[in-house]
Amino acid sequence: MTSTSAAAALPSAAGNPLANDDLLPATPAQRHWVWKDYAALWVGMVICVPTYTMASSMLDQGFSWQNAIWLVFVANCIVLVPMVLIGRAGAKHGIPFPVLARAPFGVIGANLPAVLRGLVACGWFSINCYFGALALHGLCNTLGMGLASPAPGETISTSQFVCFMLFWAVHLWFIWKGLESVRLLEVIAAPLMITASVALVVWAFWNVSPSQIFSLPAKVVEGGPKTWAALTGLVGFWATLALNIPDFTRFAKSQREQLIGQAVGLPIPMALFSLVGVIGFSVSQILYGKAQLFPDGLLTQMGPVAAGIGLVVILLANLTTNVAANLVSPSYDFSQLAPSKISFRMGGIIAALIGLLFMPWKLLATSGGYLFTWLGGYGTLLGAIAGILLVDYYLVRKTELKIDDLYKRGGEYEYSGGWNLHAVIAFALGVLPCLPGYLAVSGVIPTASVPPLLLGLFDFGWFFSLAVAGIYYYLTAKKPR
Repeated sequence: MTSTSAAAALPSAAGNPLANDDLLPATPAQRHWVWKDYAALWVGMVICVPTYTMASSMLDQGFSWQNAIWLVFVANCIVLVPMVLIGRAGAKHGIPFPVLARAPFGVIGANLPAVLRGLVACGWFSINCYFGALALHGLCNTLGMGLASPAPGETISTSQFVCFMLFWAVHLWFIWKGLESVRLLEVIAAPLMITASVALVVWAFWNVSPSQIFSLPAKVVEGGPKTWAALTGLVGFWATLALNIPDFTRFAKSQREQLIGQAVGLPIPMALFSLVGVIGFSVSQILYGKAQLFPDGLLTQMGPVAAGIGLVVILLANLTTNVAANLVSPSYDFSQLAPSKISFRMGGIIAALIGLLFMPWKLLATSGGYLFTWLGGYGTLLGAIAGILLVDYYLVRKTELKIDDLYKRGGEYEYSGGWNLHAVIAFALGVLPCLPGYLAVSGVIPTASVPPLLLGLFDFGWFFSLAVAGIYYYLTAKKPR
């Protein structure tokens, strides 16, 4: 049967290898999130150190502040489109991303996008833990503990690594308590972080005239700023959530709630908080002689009281972003691998442990590595998955899914041994042409060894992979019975 309700003719999770209580559709009682919850969720995720460093990284790469903020806004308007469209599937059917991915990829093949999305989330989780560790380290020094900074040639000190592990451990409590604790955290934290951001801007304008801040010349870089590469990276920033947004919209009271909440909470707050990063980056250069890419570097120079308050806010900001954006998704994604054995909680613990294997202090050693290599690289990867999901749900299935077949073998989504090979081919066609450019940009292979066409293709990675994967999938998709 085709179902638009949350629990129509759904098998029990008991004894079902493709289901557990966390992966089954949300019940009517669970569907109580309204637009304010989604707006608070997004504000809580937007106000974080990676967003702060987004525009300041672009200044460091030769962009003017006007172009940097404009590109941030445009990129988030672009990614809002698949965000809302994919989110509609969660709100209509009450299912999380890994279950939705079973429709195009197959009930077993969905493991591919789920694991890829989960691993990207683990990387982001690690990055945000590192930012939190820097804030915790700075706070300890503000309190007079005298912890050491990295020695010459090092990217992280022993005390910073200890702070990293401490901040990492805090996240486990929220994943253990579940999604309702995440919603409450965001609702409480969002207004506090907005207040702190406004306070930082007021302090900056009190000490330096706005005209001086906004008249700093753009940095001169060889070859000039890379606009398309930057736009691709900026779109890739939330390409993760564009895939797993059903993990949250499945709890929406209505489609209207998720639509308004996301539209209010994403593009404008991203642009405004990126502007805070521009102001902080410029003020640190004017007042202290060195432009600070990360806010903890600025805060520790502002005096003990301001530094203490600001660093606590950074800790809160990174916690809210990390739990919502980077632990919820892999909790579901890794649960998809073995639903009868891996619960939402266990999936979150697995994600946190994998996050320890990343080394974000090396990734973030340069602004170019952060903006182009990391953001552009995984944006390309996830763009192909988004293209397949959108084409399958809207053009092939016309938004209708056989909900009970998503949780059983031999049904509509069995394909060949549980895998839809055309979805896998579509994914490969979207991603592989961008791979040489990615390897060159990341320094794995010499740039001169890559043809200019393929090198330039990586600059459009997310757009290219989404379009190519989506078109191939549409041309080869088997229409539902």
